[in-house]
Amino acid sequence: MDLGRTGAGRVSVLLERLVDDAGLFPPTALAPPDAVRRHRDDLAAGHPMHTHRLLVAAGRLAQVRAELRPDDRFRIGLIADGTASDDPGARLTAALATIEADPRLELALVEAPVAVFGPSPAAAVPVLLDAVHGTGVPLFLEPAAPTGIDDLLAALPRAPGRVIGAKLRCGGTGAHLFPGTDDVARFIAACVLAGVPFKATAGLHHAVRHRNPATGFTHHGYLNLLLATATACVEPAAPHRPGQDAVRAALELTDTAELADRIRALPATTAARARTLLFSYGSCSTGTPVNEAAAVLGLTRKDFTR
Repeated sequence: MDLGRTGAGRVSVLLERLVDDAGLFPPTALAPPDAVRRHRDDLAAGHPMHTHRLLVAAGRLAQVRAELRPDDRFRIGLIADGTASDDPGARLTAALATIEADPRLELALVEAPVAVFGPSPAAAVPVLLDAVHGTGVPLFLEPAAPTGIDDLLAALPRAPGRVIGAKLRCGGTGAHLFPGTDDVARFIAACVLAGVPFKATAGLHHAVRHRNPATGFTHHGYLNLLLATATACVEPAAPHRPGQDAVRAALELTDTAELADRIRALPATTAARARTLLFSYGSCSTGTPVNEAAAVLGLTRKDFTR
């Protein structure tokens, strides 16, 4: 793609292959037959905003496999689960072996909560690296809280040619799982400064920051997250990290028109750089991100044409 050919072209760089299918997870929490059916339909539709990866917890892999047809070919983002007491390393290894042995499945990436694999990132990271050794797929590790990003980054190895990154939890079933803009800005700025990619999960139900009237929770917007990452890429560095005030301000934007204008105005190189760092995010809806990109940014499928 010619990154500079049009404003739409620059925006499409930000959005291509952005949305992982997290339909099995709350709040949508599709039953496996429904999740598999929807993912199959999305694969057939082939929208460019979708990564065409289905996120599956290791403990639910058997349920998903039971719904597959012989001709299905699913790319799996495997989520390590379990507790520290039930040998999560063995559980993850077994799930990896199952995927390897099933011709209908392809391992696309692995995500894991650090706290399940050790008392600290320094202890957990070697265990996880050993479990996924030889797969070669991207690995994203989630600190116990976004405030733990510095300890996690210090423990991550730098492996040329291999994506080993961080995972940012943006929400959940309780208010305590929604990090504030200070913590999210600090997480993003730290990853940008270190040149470490990250992916996001949970709570990013809409494009723009908003308050859910039913729960009272304030949700981060996925377009805010993209703009914040791009802002961190261009802001002059403070003594230790990119300017967090500007990154936080991007996260806090609720004016849809202003957010859209700022995204459209991003230089092509900045948009591309932002997406080398914000790898993707998991969405329980695969339709809402596409529909809201069209509504907020005026982006249609033809804007992704290469």
